[in-house]
Amino acid sequence: MSDTISITHHVQGQGGSYVATVAGAPQEGYLKWEPGGSKGAKEVRIAAHTVVPKEIGGRGVAAQLVDRLVEDARRIGFLVRPDCSYVAAKFEENPDWAELRA
Repeated sequence: MSDTISITHHVQGQGGSYVATVAGAPQEGYLKWEPGGSKGAKEVRIAAHTVVPKEIGGRGVAAQLVDRLVEDARRIGFLVRPDCSYVAAKFEENPDWAELRA
């Protein structure tokens, strides 16, 4: 059975978070980002933390959170500084994201 995962973006002050909900589960996963200034003419967002509770783990939730961050970086035009070890690992696995790395 495939789990339906929804990702939403919430701006909070100068930063924000991507929040993942899994259909039928009360727990949520999230990827928090903070402002990181700018590099050249582009805004930098620091991917600070990715957290997925064990109750919804093993379903690709964290990967989908990072994919949404990268999708928004391409669409909106910001750079990502992957301070979170999980986000940094995903950047290493995806060399085509190199132009988005701050």
